[in-house]
Amino acid sequence: MTVTATTVGESDPMPPQTASSARGRRLVRLLPAAAAALSGLLLYVSFPPRTLWWLALPAFAVFGWVLRGRSWKAGLGLGYLFGLGFLLPLLVWTGVEVGPGPWIALVVIEAIFVALVGAGITVVSKLPGWPVWAAALWIAGEAARARVPFSGFPWGKTAFGQADGVFLPLAALGGTPVLGFAVVLCGFGLYETVRLAVRARRTGTLHRAAAVVGVLSVAVPPVAALAARALVGDKAEDGTTTVAVIQGNVPRLGLDFNSQRRAVLDYHARETERLAAEVAAGRVGRPDIVLWPENSSDIDPFVNPDARAVIDKAAKAVDAPISVGGVVARDGKLLNEQILWDPVKGPVDTYDKRQIQPFGEYLPLRPLVGAINENWTSMVRQDFSRGGEPGVFRMNGTGVGLVTCYEAAFDWAVRDTVTAGAQLISVPSNNATFGRSEMTYQQLAMSRVRAVEHSRAVTVPVTSGVSAVIMPDGEITRRTGMFVADSLVQEVPLRSSLTPATRLGVLPEAALVLVAAGGIGWGVGAGVRARRRAGDA
Repeated sequence: MTVTATTVGESDPMPPQTASSARGRRLVRLLPAAAAALSGLLLYVSFPPRTLWWLALPAFAVFGWVLRGRSWKAGLGLGYLFGLGFLLPLLVWTGVEVGPGPWIALVVIEAIFVALVGAGITVVSKLPGWPVWAAALWIAGEAARARVPFSGFPWGKTAFGQADGVFLPLAALGGTPVLGFAVVLCGFGLYETVRLAVRARRTGTLHRAAAVVGVLSVAVPPVAALAARALVGDKAEDGTTTVAVIQGNVPRLGLDFNSQRRAVLDYHARETERLAAEVAAGRVGRPDIVLWPENSSDIDPFVNPDARAVIDKAAKAVDAPISVGGVVARDGKLLNEQILWDPVKGPVDTYDKRQIQPFGEYLPLRPLVGAINENWTSMVRQDFSRGGEPGVFRMNGTGVGLVTCYEAAFDWAVRDTVTAGAQLISVPSNNATFGRSEMTYQQLAMSRVRAVEHSRAVTVPVTSGVSAVIMPDGEITRRTGMFVADSLVQEVPLRSSLTPATRLGVLPEAALVLVAAGGIGWGVGAGVRARRRAGDA
């Protein structure tokens, strides 16, 4: 008979029950990371073109659950995962024509801001009333992201996902910061309310002060939004004007649509002349003003007689002033310019785009970018220059504020056209570069938020769609399809009163940043004191 000796220390196979327990523990450890990424994805799904705005609330509720009570280092990582889950799908359109490199690089950088917010939320998460501090921190992160690097990138602000939501009237009260704060506060408050209810059921005790804060965090934002509806209206204060929004379309999708610049100009002139024929036949009302999109004449009409003649003919045919989007070289500068074209006098005023797009209209760090990929530098051969003054055209007696494409994402760029006398706002854009991606719908939602924020009708003339007319209450009354030639004619109200958001400007955002800073200071101080007490013990 053979006897097998087992030496002490030799490893036996792990019992099935022990192996299963180890896998379970690993899954539990991975749960917060998965939840952070999935809640970020849920926030993305709440954005246009979907109308699922309410999904932002459970997205932030889960984010609050993931972060509360953890270390700041864990918050940094979990916040980064939330940022990736949100921004990777939201900004995928940035790589439609240039490949995944710039898209991923942009998301990797932008998610850092969300990571820092995540770390900050863990610091304040044990404070009384933590949903308030945490929501203010989120808005502080958005404020930073809207300013740095390269003058900022505010795309994806929480407010821009709420164009169809019940919170939208708050834009008129305090702009995008207050609207976004209300949504995030409600989401964090939802988690806090559920957490306290579960705890009370388990232990039989309820922390009343914390419960009050949780309930108020959920209840106050929608009640405030309901009260703010009084600030939203589309009543004409200075009469009305009839606008014509021209969408001429482009020969092809993608970056190379500019290779047929003359065709793009001809398309917009042709659609304007078609509209003029409809007006002459009595089938359409006569417009007082005509609005062309950004890049509708990439041939400089100031130096090219053919382009000048095409625009002049269209203006005379429709017998109304046209705002033309052109690319103009002047005094050694390249400018993205709106040109006010009078049917009798020709070009009489200009507005130069002030917030130009990094890596699209100018190339920061050109030598470094060229070393990485020469093709990227060839896409932006010459940098555009920035304008210096807000643009308000007087068109048949109407003050039309110009906010060119990318500028619509920046609070200041829209607000100062209104304070400079705009009675309605035009957002001329060129989305042909991004094909049929969600970018067009995301930008259209921004314009709807801006309409409510400043109580102005907003027109969105786009080269290839979706062009639209938006009332001051954010409702779209006319819209085109994508990649079709079309025109929209609509009588819109003119307004001159200023909403609280317009009057207050940056103050609500600054106040929320100060609240966030106060919360961080309190949280850090409380943590230091707790560690000292533990050391003394």
